[in-house]
Amino acid sequence: MRRWAFFLILWVPFDALAQTPDYVGSEQCVECHTDEAEAWAESHHALAWTRADDGHVKANFNETRFDHDGMSVDFKRNEGVLQAHVTEKDGAKTLYEVHSVVGIEPLQQYLFETEPGRFQSFDVVWDTEEKRWFHLYPDQDLPPDDGLHWTGPYKNWNARCAECHATGFDKNYDAQTRSYASVQAEIGVGCEACHGPGSTHIDWTQGQSVDADLSEFGFTMDWGKGRTETEIQQCAGCHSRREAHGDGNPIPGTPYHDAYNLAVLRPGLYHPDGQISDEVYVYGSFLQSKMYAQGVSCMNCHEPHSAELKADGNGVCTQCHSPAGNPDFPTLKAKDYDTPAHHRHAEGTEGAQCTSCHMIERVYMGVDGRRDHSFRIPRPDLGLGQDACTDCHQAEDQAWAAQQVEAWFPDSIHRRAHYGTAFQSALTGQAEGPDELLAIATDPEMAGIVRATAAYLLQSFGSEEVAVKTASLLSDPDPLVRANAAPLQRQATLPDQVQRLEPLLSDPLRNVRISAAKEFLNIPSQSLKPEQQALVGQGMAEWQGAISNRLDFPETHLVLGGMAVTFRNAPAAERAFREVVTLDPQRAEAWPMLVQLAQINRGPEAGRAALEEGLTILPEDPGLLQLKSQLSP
Repeated sequence: MRRWAFFLILWVPFDALAQTPDYVGSEQCVECHTDEAEAWAESHHALAWTRADDGHVKANFNETRFDHDGMSVDFKRNEGVLQAHVTEKDGAKTLYEVHSVVGIEPLQQYLFETEPGRFQSFDVVWDTEEKRWFHLYPDQDLPPDDGLHWTGPYKNWNARCAECHATGFDKNYDAQTRSYASVQAEIGVGCEACHGPGSTHIDWTQGQSVDADLSEFGFTMDWGKGRTETEIQQCAGCHSRREAHGDGNPIPGTPYHDAYNLAVLRPGLYHPDGQISDEVYVYGSFLQSKMYAQGVSCMNCHEPHSAELKADGNGVCTQCHSPAGNPDFPTLKAKDYDTPAHHRHAEGTEGAQCTSCHMIERVYMGVDGRRDHSFRIPRPDLGLGQDACTDCHQAEDQAWAAQQVEAWFPDSIHRRAHYGTAFQSALTGQAEGPDELLAIATDPEMAGIVRATAAYLLQSFGSEEVAVKTASLLSDPDPLVRANAAPLQRQATLPDQVQRLEPLLSDPLRNVRISAAKEFLNIPSQSLKPEQQALVGQGMAEWQGAISNRLDFPETHLVLGGMAVTFRNAPAAERAFREVVTLDPQRAEAWPMLVQLAQINRGPEAGRAALEEGLTILPEDPGLLQLKSQLSP
């Protein structure tokens, strides 16, 4: 049976073809919007990325030195130019000029242009509080040939960071030459990063008419009361752990799920109860919260232009959580929360802060504290290895904390069953079946990201019965649920797969369409009507378009290699796995595949050559050592 071709020739560009305004730069906004521009100018957004000569460098470049694990750096100023003389662990010495500066506090990072157009983020950074140099990854052994070394693909600024530190950014990666020709309208998060390109707005100020597809003021993004979800999604583009489908910044106002695939509450990123573990950038946490469910937006707590909190201490919370309440949120119980009767700590102490109990903090990048935005009630009784109480009371355990909380609130309704226990059981292989996850996935009272996570975890329990019971999720109002429900139809009968998945190929949101298209890879094209084949082709083209924008990621080529193996395209598979180890020689999972594919495509000698190459880089890799015994002449 003929199945879908592994490679398509054409794809749909990520951004719509409709004419959009041009970027004009933040300096065009200052004259008319003085107060907003003044608040923005010193914000973390404005200073997210600045030029080395803009006066924002905090570090000491006056003949300072940093040594770590066999490498050293001498920092200096040479006729006004900031320089770093780096001696690597292998003895290689290189003099770099600081190209630009990332951030302003509590740490500042510096970019070097290692090749024309390629910028790498140096992992010796400046602590602005302690005024010292430190290494971001002090416990890792990172020689220059490691993909995680600062010169490697995972520290590449163009690919991994720039789109959220710039305005109007296009990555422009050339996969043939492995080079970048990146451009942006403005470095730093400027006015147009949130409002959209401003040329038509300037025309509007001069009395010209505005296109019907734009806001009344000529912008692609409309802010104001009644647009809460649109505003949250605009912030979320950068404040989330996600996979981007485009080549750079989507035009402001683009729906989130058109531009990104949001990470669900996966192990390694989140704890089983949904609290932060790795750096997940707020949005995935906030989606779990009751505040989000009740229409609270980012700007209820943060000033939009300065990005500062709207009040000090507990004042941010008590603007709503107080005896006066807030008429914008009528379901909120009016009550005095800022009192020892509630928080059970002495006034003025750290324990009396709302954030201490309801927004646990984790430190990333050595010194940068980030708070969980799920605003949850502490649940030490769950015993899931993460709770606010033992964050502070580190000499105690969760059983002690649970007893304290129960003594304070003996009649609490907040100690009922929690989805975290079901997730923990599934993740540890202790779940007896899919029933608990099915109950969570189909519970409309659960947050969408929680139900989507349950759907994601249900893949381990795939069956025709699970496919039937989750079919309703394919029409769920939440696009994250729809996207994660599509894989659960793999065990359905072929006619049911087609019938249930076909509507998702016309979903209004790109991420759902791509998720559905992936499932048609294993559906014979002959089983589809011509119009269905056309829809599948469009979805696969969108998927290929997304993949084409991530060809500088080693992990992308792992996926491409796996797909090629599935379709028995051994030459394409070998090319893909070769690109993996070219971009990151330390990707151990790629080498055994490359060895076997080289043997299949070009014979035993080619296989042995690839094996020896891999062993010079990973001499103790079990997979390669096993192949060595098999391929010995």
